[in-house]
Parts: sequence; structure tokens; C-alpha cells
Amino acid sequence: MVSEQKPAALECSGSTRMSGPLVGDGEKTNRRRRTEVMLLILRGLCMGSSVVSLSLMITAKQSSSVSIYGFHLPVHSKWTFSPSYEFLVGVSVAVAAHSLLQLLIGTSRFLRASSVIPSRKHAWVIFAGDQAFAYALMSAGSAASGVTNLNRTGIRHTPLPNFCKPLHKFCDHVAISIAFNFINCFLLATSAVHDVIWLSQH
Repeated sequence: MVSEQKPAALECSGSTRMSGPLVGDGEKTNRRRRTEVMLLILRGLCMGSSVVSLSLMITAKQSSSVSIYGFHLPVHSKWTFSPSYEFLVGVSVAVAAHSLLQLLIGTSRFLRASSVIPSRKHAWVIFAGDQAFAYALMSAGSAASGVTNLNRTGIRHTPLPNFCKPLHKFCDHVAISIAFNFINCFLLATSAVHDVIWLSQH
């Protein structure tokens, strides 16, 4: 009777030891998949923020009149009148294309149950792109902010007024576009941090 119970005990003990690694691998896979979902969401937010910033800027135009020394002069504003705004639009287009490409590649690999970042070389390329575009967005946003601030305050000791009073719609579009530009800069910086974490773990 004792000899018949020993194999059963050994079999039970063996099955318990086999289940440990399987459970650990499953948890590791689930954790990796959750991290990849977050990366894809971050890419989607980057693309969405770029599109919003771009849309607001290219629709920023308005016509009105301004009074200088008692003379009412017509004024017309459009984003193409400022090289800084054109620079911001160009960078936003590039960032939107970069984010869309990475989102499509990552989503395709995720649906095939493959790693979103296939290799260290690919991770380095993404990291370099995220860094470069983040700095470009910061530069474009800073330049556009300077022009917008000048439009709001005018130039001291000159008759040039606050152009944003008669052109408030134009200035509001530009200001919101710049705000989304800086949000996108933060999102790309966050993505670059995730790239560094992935590289440190692989």
C-alpha cells in the first residue's frame, strides 16, 4: 500500500515543478505585450498631436483692419507669411509621417504576435529618429512662439499695435497649434526614454 502511493506523490511533485516555468513565461509575455500596447498608443498620440497641430496651423488665416495714427489699414494674416510657422508645419508633417510609419510597422508585428521592436539596430534607428524630431519640434515651437508673442505685444516705441486684437482668430489657431507642438515634443521624448529602456534590457 505504501509502495503504491509513492509514485503518485512523485508524479504530483513532478507536475508541480513543471508548471512553475510555464507560469513565469506567461507572465513575462503578458508584461511584454502590455508594454508594447503602451508603445503603440504612444505612437498614435504622437501622430494625432502632429495632425492637430498641423491642421490648426494651415487653417490659420484672417483678414481685418488696424488703426495706426487714426488711419484704418487693412491687414491680412496667414501662416505662410512667417518662415517660423512654415518651419513648424514642415516639422509637423515629418513627425506625423514618422509616427505613422512606426505605428503601422509596430501594429503589424503586434498582430502577428511578434516583438514590436525586432532588433537592437531597429531600436537604435527609432531612438535616433525620436531624438532628432523632438529637438526639431522644440526648435520650431520656440521660433513660432517668438513670432506669436511679437504679434500679441507689438513693437515698443513704434506705432505697430497688438495685431492679435483684430486678428484674434488667427492668433488663437497659432497658439493652440504651438501648444500641441510642445505636447508632441514631450511624447517623442517619452518614446525615446522607452527606447533606451528597451535597449538596456536587450
